[in-house]
Amino acid sequence: MKELPHFVAGHKIQGASGRFGDVFNPATGEVQARAPLASRAEMRNAVEAALKAFPEWSAINPQRRARVMFNFKALVEKNMDELAQMLSSEHGKVVADSRGDIQRGLEVIEFACGIPHLLKGDYTEGAGPGIDIYSMRQPLGVVAGITPFNFPAMIPMWMFGVAIACGNTFICKPSEKDPSVPLRLAELFMEAGAPAGVLNVVNGDKEAVDAILEDPDIQAVSFVGSSVIAEYVYSRGTAHGKRVQAMGGAKNHAIIMPDADLDQVTNELIGAGYGSAGERCMAISVAVPVTDRLADALVQKLKPRVESLKVAPPTDPEADYGPMVTAAHRDKVASYIDMGVREGAELVVDGRNFRLQGYEKGFYMGGSLFDRVTPSMKSYQDEIFGPVLQVARAKDFDEAIALPSKHQYGNGVAIFTRDGDAAREFAARVKVGMVGINIPIPVPLAYHTFGGWKRSAFGDVNQHGTEGVRFFTRIKTVTQRWPKGGVRENSSFVIPTMK
Repeated sequence: MKELPHFVAGHKIQGASGRFGDVFNPATGEVQARAPLASRAEMRNAVEAALKAFPEWSAINPQRRARVMFNFKALVEKNMDELAQMLSSEHGKVVADSRGDIQRGLEVIEFACGIPHLLKGDYTEGAGPGIDIYSMRQPLGVVAGITPFNFPAMIPMWMFGVAIACGNTFICKPSEKDPSVPLRLAELFMEAGAPAGVLNVVNGDKEAVDAILEDPDIQAVSFVGSSVIAEYVYSRGTAHGKRVQAMGGAKNHAIIMPDADLDQVTNELIGAGYGSAGERCMAISVAVPVTDRLADALVQKLKPRVESLKVAPPTDPEADYGPMVTAAHRDKVASYIDMGVREGAELVVDGRNFRLQGYEKGFYMGGSLFDRVTPSMKSYQDEIFGPVLQVARAKDFDEAIALPSKHQYGNGVAIFTRDGDAAREFAARVKVGMVGINIPIPVPLAYHTFGGWKRSAFGDVNQHGTEGVRFFTRIKTVTQRWPKGGVRENSSFVIPTMK
């Protein structure tokens, strides 16, 4: 049995706690490796390695740090095939989708290559008699990221790319379900020229998470995962004096107006709803056709497409999607389909009994499609996170806007229409953090920022882009005078003003 390591201070370190988590091959259902689950002491060793590396790394000028990012980008591109195969073998997403996972992370690394410009402060000459004021952005110190199973390349790079380029040192606690890619990325980062201890990867479970949230030397924590855990991370981390950005769950709606191109909408919903087996925080999980007539036509078009989805091993180039990450997660998704049936939703396509010949022990599930889902149903209120698309009908534009606006989650939303006025009003009124207009998965590019509203995000600062730079730095403002001539008149008892 392959035993995965931690990566601390530039070296692979075998786990010492004696506790391990199974890493499955989702395509076959077999355990392919064990990931060590770190103790608090092991996490503390990583913190000390990052503390030791911080003075040297933060003192390196931003341009030289950017060159490490350039080198890292080239190495990831050179090793793209290896990384994509590794990712698919542990997560289950098809290889082409794994490449996309890596590429979207690389886009943030490309953004971080411009860090010298982004770290520039402000300067005011002559703010008062002989007085100048300037500000500077400085790194926080040791920071950490707790990343989810569904994007084991992209989300770590979203976090450590910006954090390290700003001069911080970083500890990544990846999902114990698929940790091999973050470990390999840390090796490549060392190869790119980063000093030992700048990027560390520590595998673990709740004990490791709590160690991160409570360690006094970790200054900030970035998290992506379920809303329940995001709220826990945010409350526990801030209670210990840390900056925390914690991205949670989602229930992303797609509003379809009567003037939309229904064939195009159907194509977009199939990809956005079922790609990566629905295991995306930006997946479209609820389609909202406006009027019953449109809903009937949409369901009629969706049904044969869902029934014909090709579910296959991730190495099959013709697969639409592969297995789910674990049997437990597959069973959880199936339980939500059971729930939807009990609640009275119309199950148009049932994917629960899907079996793939030759891969009967793999974690596969066919696509499912619900119609006539209502806001009172718990299966609508919760994030399912699987290959399940729900259709919730709306009688008019205002009712359609109300569905995502009133939902507990506010990550992403989309509208499909040819009416510019309707699209503009929708974008202005809907209470959701990221909006797509004729784009089903509106994940912003790296130089913008990622973040939802309501229970989809805890904290005030989004991920990557300039918001990421703001999160991983603090501002210091200096007011200076260089005296001329003799001794100044004593006015120390009066607050300084600029009369």
